[in-house]
Amino acid sequence: MTSAARPAPHAYPRTARQDVVDELHGVPVPDPYRWLEDARTDAVIRWDAEQEALYAAERAAWPGRERWEAEVAALTAVDRATPPRVRGGRVFWLRQDAGQEQPVLMVAEPGAESGRVLLDPQVLDPSGRTVLDAWQPSLEGELLALQTSRDGTEDSRLQVIDVATGKVVDGPVDRVRKSSVAWLPGGGAFYYVRRLDPRLNPGEEQYHRRVWLHRVGTAPGADALVFGEGRDRTQFYSVSGSADGRWLGIRATLGTGRRTDLYLADLTAGPLERPLLVPVQENTPAATRLHVAPGTGPRDPVWLRTDHGAARGHVVACPPDALHRGPEAWREVVEGRPDAVLTDFAVVTGPELDHPLGLAAWTRHTVAEVTVHDLTDGTRVGSVPLPGSGTVGGFAAGPAGSHEAWFTYTDFATPTRVLRFDGRTRRVTGWEHGARSAPEAEGAVTRQVAFPSRDGTTVRMFVISPTGRPDVPRPALLTGYGGFGQIMSPRYRPQILAWVRAGGVFAWAGLRGGGEEGEEWHLAGSGANKQNTFDDFAAASDHLLAAGWAEEGRIAVMGSSNGGLLVGAALTQEPEKYAAAVCRVPLLDMVRFESSGLGPSWVPEYGSVRDPAQARTLLGYSPYHRVTPGVGYPAVLLAASDGDTRTDPLHARKMCAALQHATSGSGPVLLRLERGVGHGARAVSRVVALEADCLAFLAGRVGLPAPGGVAP
Repeated sequence: MTSAARPAPHAYPRTARQDVVDELHGVPVPDPYRWLEDARTDAVIRWDAEQEALYAAERAAWPGRERWEAEVAALTAVDRATPPRVRGGRVFWLRQDAGQEQPVLMVAEPGAESGRVLLDPQVLDPSGRTVLDAWQPSLEGELLALQTSRDGTEDSRLQVIDVATGKVVDGPVDRVRKSSVAWLPGGGAFYYVRRLDPRLNPGEEQYHRRVWLHRVGTAPGADALVFGEGRDRTQFYSVSGSADGRWLGIRATLGTGRRTDLYLADLTAGPLERPLLVPVQENTPAATRLHVAPGTGPRDPVWLRTDHGAARGHVVACPPDALHRGPEAWREVVEGRPDAVLTDFAVVTGPELDHPLGLAAWTRHTVAEVTVHDLTDGTRVGSVPLPGSGTVGGFAAGPAGSHEAWFTYTDFATPTRVLRFDGRTRRVTGWEHGARSAPEAEGAVTRQVAFPSRDGTTVRMFVISPTGRPDVPRPALLTGYGGFGQIMSPRYRPQILAWVRAGGVFAWAGLRGGGEEGEEWHLAGSGANKQNTFDDFAAASDHLLAAGWAEEGRIAVMGSSNGGLLVGAALTQEPEKYAAAVCRVPLLDMVRFESSGLGPSWVPEYGSVRDPAQARTLLGYSPYHRVTPGVGYPAVLLAASDGDTRTDPLHARKMCAALQHATSGSGPVLLRLERGVGHGARAVSRVVALEADCLAFLAGRVGLPAPGGVAP
């Protein structure tokens, strides 16, 4: 065992380097900080405390940090709401008013003009460490299944409450992770997803999921196993039910892979404990979702949103009694488009409509469009005007017999708002129970630009700059994601506006690996092609310089989760490009990512070290393994959460130690370890504090004054 060198001018905590070397298909792979993987040991507890003390001391010296926090807090203080779910005349939705720490679950009684609070997580736990993960009312609206978790673990506990009284009538059921719930008529039972007892598979507690039938009021140990036996341990499942309770859909994916196995059961045709599941799609390289309207019989159409037979997605129809025949029985009703990706879909029915209507959401070069279709023959009958060039989502059709649907809209300057579509008039209005209208945030103008990546592929990026000021080189903050087919679409982010209103430029890049241009775009940046994602990001940085948005030495980068991997690759492959980097809840040791968190679920995205060719690819870009002593790395802030069950904090710890040992750069390498939170949801005050810390750290390295300071 040796001790780490002391890079000047920063004196970092002493970190032991161990002589740990693995052999990966004949290649020796050093791992000197393996010991930092186990957070329970005394040595790691001491190391964490020393890093936290260093971080606190550095943070105290950042100029204008309080002004950054005040600006982010002000921009965060907007009302929010989710599209409603209507059951039995009751309306359920989440609402978060400006100043509230967490979303509150609301319910409005039939005919009521206002709602009442059904569940406030902050009342449940004033510490703010308990969050509402998921919820689903029964078909009649009398009961509600809710799932909460604590300390960021996302390991939910499921309970059933009586909507009228708020009293718990069933549960808790453990080993549930944001499970979908499909209620049966009468509210006596539901289908859901739960992991097996961890004692059956030691060390694999996060896997081995199954679909179960649970009867309200009975012990979960008595639940009937419905689906999942004998399938891969990393399979994810979701369940869905039609609004009349007749049909059960089950969707299965291998880890986070996009290929879908899909099954449908007519619950009137067999016992509820053993529903007669008909395969809709199996072992097919396509992502598919079912949409079943209430009142559907065996020969009425159901609709499938799929990219089978249409690279960017289309909608097909097929009666349930023909689904077993596969795609040959499908009839296209919403044609795929060569210029846009189908991202969402809702079916609107009702006796006041001549024909069922389909609302199709598209993203064309990352900007949303919504079209309306007659689902009898697929004729496009209109389009939905949107407030701007932004993003739509959360499409939710009304209850049985309804002519309504709801969805959300947002863009870089517009907080999320809920819109209501009326199938009779085909008009869109604001939803009366949603958040109060919030004005667009001022001070920023958005442009979308295109540029060539290193292999000539056209990549697009949003550039947000200050309003009413000359377009001159400014301190720039570049971010991206480039993974899992996710789309970097325009959305309201207080940290973006805070940066821009302070006088900087914010760049939001849509990289290969994402879904901006469909599944082919995703595959072009995953697995063996992952380097394309990093090349696109580097080309985005080059374009900011070439187009005059930024200047040398004043570009910072930031990314979270898979975006943290992106930033880790950027700063280790071309450290001279960037003045500073923030790496949040990152994935950085790609040789051992399968050994912790949800790593095994990500093999379809990244590959596996068990395969020699895939191992060479992973080792080739693994940020932790590319850290080289003597290199002048930029200032780096690694942010991790101790409750994170997706990307374990070990990635940030090991990378921090490696960079502190290796760097000859003048900027610090710091670890921000947050307690009692996880990968995602947290109280607003914690979100504001995190964003303010990140912005203050980056701004100080690129010369951007805090809000209220002198503009560059």
